[in-house]
Amino acid sequence: MRIGVLTGGGDCPGLNAVIRAVVRKGEGQYGHNLVGFRHGWRGVIEMETIDLTTANTRGILHRGGTILGSSRTNPYKSDDGVARVLDTLRRERIDALIPIGGEDTLGVANKLAGDGVNLVGVPKTIDNDLSATDFTFGFNTAVQIATDAIDRLHTTAESHDRVMVVEVMGRHAGWIATYAGIAGGGDVILIPEEPFDIAEVCSRLEHRHRRGAGFSIVIVAEGAVPAEGTMVLQSGETDEFGHVRLGGVGTRVAEEIERRTGFETRPTILGHVLRGGTPTAYDRVLATRFGIEAIDAAHEGDFGKMVALRGPEIIRVPLEEGVRELKLVDPKLYDVASVFFG
Repeated sequence: MRIGVLTGGGDCPGLNAVIRAVVRKGEGQYGHNLVGFRHGWRGVIEMETIDLTTANTRGILHRGGTILGSSRTNPYKSDDGVARVLDTLRRERIDALIPIGGEDTLGVANKLAGDGVNLVGVPKTIDNDLSATDFTFGFNTAVQIATDAIDRLHTTAESHDRVMVVEVMGRHAGWIATYAGIAGGGDVILIPEEPFDIAEVCSRLEHRHRRGAGFSIVIVAEGAVPAEGTMVLQSGETDEFGHVRLGGVGTRVAEEIERRTGFETRPTILGHVLRGGTPTAYDRVLATRFGIEAIDAAHEGDFGKMVALRGPEIIRVPLEEGVRELKLVDPKLYDVASVFFG
């Protein structure tokens, strides 16, 4: 078989581990030819390929990012995008395709499966918001990076009697904010699933300071919104999947806290630093297991599936199940975090 591989959407720690696993077993045990498409779906449209072999994928397990490059290209947003994808797959004699990505990349894959393309999806997002899988690789690394940053901010916050507002990624779901907030001892955690009242946030901080705490840490997901809907800053620009570029909620929250309480408040926006660097051991193992299951499914001709983690097991689920809806933070988990607010 001749099998294509691509990585789409935002880069993510663990992508190279998936590529390595697919190639190692696909070439080494099954004897398949592996072809990488550069820059996600754009590379398929533009027929930009690279041969993937055991030799040229050595030493990439620990590397962040993706050796294939990525983009947010949506073939269904151009008149001839889908036709060019199908033409490339035919010209390159691709028998099966393994796209590695989040809701957008796999959403395109699901549509292409309906157009007759043989596909096995691998879920990827640091936001951990893909349904049908307990966790996605990259999430654990992002949480660890955020927790390390919060630990460091604790010391400067305490030294200067400040409130530190830490903005992390999380457009629609606050998994990173919730996990990092619990692990890092956040005093307030604001997530998209729970619209917040800035007056209540300030009240909790004032109560905490009255009890003798001279500093506070507030964790904010980038997609968090106030109940009145007036504080999130958006550029108005959208990508090819229609997502508005977010940013600024952490700064606005910091401004409001200082204005309403008088506490010196400083924002820290972690942003894309959460995507970068070396994946944790957990993410390397999970990504490797996903890659092995994906190439097994392709070899067996079990197409239209997405690999997923359920409990301790790696399973296969219908691709449409993986992209049907976003997985939001469990209210019970947020209740655990809220015990420590204020």
